[in-house]
Amino acid sequence: MSSGSANEERRLYARDLTLGYGGRPVVDGLSLDIATGEITAIVGANACGKSTLLRGLARLPAPRSGAVYLDGKEIHSQPTRYVAERLGLLPQAPVAPDGIRVAALAAQGRYPHQGWFRRWSTADDDAVAGALVATGTLDLASRPVDELSGGQRQRVWIAMALAQDTDILLLDEPTTFLDVAHQVEVLDLLTDLNRRDGKTIVLVLHDLNLACRYAGHLIAMKDGGVVAQGPAADAVTEEMVTSVFGMPCRVVPDPVSGTPMVVPIGRHHGRVQVVAGHAEGVQHPAP
Repeated sequence: MSSGSANEERRLYARDLTLGYGGRPVVDGLSLDIATGEITAIVGANACGKSTLLRGLARLPAPRSGAVYLDGKEIHSQPTRYVAERLGLLPQAPVAPDGIRVAALAAQGRYPHQGWFRRWSTADDDAVAGALVATGTLDLASRPVDELSGGQRQRVWIAMALAQDTDILLLDEPTTFLDVAHQVEVLDLLTDLNRRDGKTIVLVLHDLNLACRYAGHLIAMKDGGVVAQGPAADAVTEEMVTSVFGMPCRVVPDPVSGTPMVVPIGRHHGRVQVVAGHAEGVQHPAP
């Protein structure tokens, strides 16, 4: 089989996908392709369907219509263990069992590899240790998870997902509740994993500028549909940001990465600015 065909079979994608809860569709007739071997960020305003889409890509919930495809076949037609060995999901704000220690939480990522006749093995030990090393949490292995800082806990959850040893990682807002330094720390870690191991990583992110900086592929959602997808340089425009987020802005090059950087325009900007004693900008009457 050619490498091109193999690459096609590894793709995760959706066609005409509708997902919802109760009587209301949240994702409506959506089609998209996840870029294999890249980091993809899903962005959009609150309640636009980002988290529902991510769960749908992991076959939770089942689609009302359309389908998600993994390895060229509908994901719901494939055995649960096969999917778990190919695709790992880290939900938003996961909750650890009381008193569980770091190594034990990371080890839970190996459960998809267990079976009736499959006992814990040296390979499992190696996978957990490797995940702890990759996330910089090996020295925390014996500590209770509930004693860790927010950034440390998030790295441990990522270690659990890595221990599952899948080609595809889906992470729902992995930087939520973290300060800026820890957000960058987590995104740098995911970039390392992508570049070193070639993992396909899909993130739901709130911060559009971090999404532009760290993701090679970007999907922008509005009202349960996709309004733009592709490289950030193509997808992120002033028109798209205004449409999706309802926020007037300017898009300029990021001075660090050269990727698009969104600069919001607030209601109070454009007033007189005094520079060295001279008024510049649009004139407004004094209040």
